[in-house]
Amino acid sequence: MASPHRALRATAGGGIGAEDLAAKARELGVMGWVRPTGEIHAEGAPDAVHELMAFLGDTVAIERARVEGHEQFAIRGVSAGAFVVQEHQATAHHYDLRLEVGGLMRSWAVPKGPSLDPAAKRLAVEVGDHEVDHNDFEGTLGDGGVIVWDRGTYEQGGRVAWPGAIERGHAVFVLHGEKLRGGFALQRTGAGAKPQWLLIKRRDDEARPGSDIVVERPESVLSGRTLAQLLATETHRP
Repeated sequence: MASPHRALRATAGGGIGAEDLAAKARELGVMGWVRPTGEIHAEGAPDAVHELMAFLGDTVAIERARVEGHEQFAIRGVSAGAFVVQEHQATAHHYDLRLEVGGLMRSWAVPKGPSLDPAAKRLAVEVGDHEVDHNDFEGTLGDGGVIVWDRGTYEQGGRVAWPGAIERGHAVFVLHGEKLRGGFALQRTGAGAKPQWLLIKRRDDEARPGSDIVVERPESVLSGRTLAQLLATETHRP
């Protein structure tokens, strides 16, 4: 059966009021997204979609598009906050992926580290939130140590608004880091005190099939030292 929804694309230019357009779309019950640069994807009931496009004026070129199945109208291309990956030698060696959500860093321990290979589905164990101030920490910690392996900003994506996407167990996001770039997804696979997730690289222009970024780029983005070098230096310091 054909979908009762209609999808249209338009480019209105960088002068568009993204917040105003998003508010109008939500008022009409239209789903999709808008970027501050003026690209728009709208889908939903045909009358509502056409009314939203009329809101843009008569000079904007409009074309048909594929219905993507969005559950909200979102503003894309806007940073949602910071992300950091800290390599951590503790009882077990792992990498901590942290995403800024609601003023705290939501955190996952990734034993094998992130990957740019979409075929590599990395186990990620949800752990406690951290303060944003911890993002720049690098040094010894107990018998182990920490380096800032990567950092940058990220955009929230997907069909469901954050933080609801995390609570529902499927969160899509785009990283803008020094090593990690492009789309990723976190998919919850198990509940419990420390829920288990899979961290998966999405197939986009930043994907690198067959690569192992944690082996290729082991150094800190702050100091240039590897975790092994940091531990050796600190251990032998008088």
